[in-house]
Amino acid sequence: MVETRGLFARASGPLVGAVIVMGLLTGCGGGDKKDKAASQTAAKVNKEEITVHQINNVLQQQRGLKPEMAASASVQVLERLIDQELAIQKAQEQKIDRDPRVVQQIETARREIIARAYIDKVGSGAPKPTPAEIKAYYDSKPALFSERKIYSFQELSIDADADQTKTLREALAAAKDVNAFVGYLKANNYKFGGNQSSRAAEQLPLSSLDEIAQMKNGQALFSVTSKGVQVTVLAGTKDQPVDEVRAQPAIEQFLLNERKRKLVEDDLKALRKASKIEYVGDYANGAPKSLEEKLNVSPTHSPLVDASASAAVYVPPAPAPLASAPVDTAPAEPFTASSPSGKALQQGLKGFK
Repeated sequence: MVETRGLFARASGPLVGAVIVMGLLTGCGGGDKKDKAASQTAAKVNKEEITVHQINNVLQQQRGLKPEMAASASVQVLERLIDQELAIQKAQEQKIDRDPRVVQQIETARREIIARAYIDKVGSGAPKPTPAEIKAYYDSKPALFSERKIYSFQELSIDADADQTKTLREALAAAKDVNAFVGYLKANNYKFGGNQSSRAAEQLPLSSLDEIAQMKNGQALFSVTSKGVQVTVLAGTKDQPVDEVRAQPAIEQFLLNERKRKLVEDDLKALRKASKIEYVGDYANGAPKSLEEKLNVSPTHSPLVDASASAAVYVPPAPAPLASAPVDTAPAEPFTASSPSGKALQQGLKGFK
């Protein structure tokens, strides 16, 4: 029987223990081996059995469920497993399980599970960071912790082709403020849209955070995207530092994850070096062009330039969270700068369509 893992997320330790105990209690009353074996069966669907082990396996994927909710959660899981078993039996009756696409998906899932298990085993050998290493990392990233800020951005997404990119870059650098740049876009019939956002330091690219932290209110950043140009303006900041005690769990997890990643990376490099790998056919000289077109591969973002002629800074159109575990932070509060450039920007954003 093929089982799916998407019924729930991951369970906490106390919940798993509660469910396992609940499932085994009926087999601990001194009955014979037959009774104990039967106690592992939670339901029968025609001639197939659904066991307590299957229920526990699904519950182990769940997070945040309290132990006192174990009983009701296990009943819900059982009902879903029954529906799943009914669907599987009907699919087998109609020979859907032999469909080439289904067979390929099953094989893909099998390979992924086995490879993931190996990678997890390799990564489990990573040593935990010491308190000294955690402190050193905290001290080395003031913009992320001791000098952490909430950043308010105003963003302009502009439709433009490659030939217009240079013109827009020059127009932004020449504009006295963003309001003037918005007027330029309207006067030249550019299609664009505006957006406002607040992001904490840990929600910005770690590689660029130190540079972003040095920006002044009203400075604009220019980025080339797959659809045109993105102009990101720093409208304001609000200090919201994180002390070492609060940061410690996130730093510890981040450093541990980095060590696991390095172990896995080195292991795979060694495996490649010890193996014979030969690319053939269309892949002998890289990916086929038709595949690149199908995947709509876009060029990487170019470095951003500051409209006030300061050093180039990089902020992607849609900043992604850090690879590390997020620091326990208070929700970012909306904050609008009172600087002239911030007010001018607010005026320029009015009436966006």
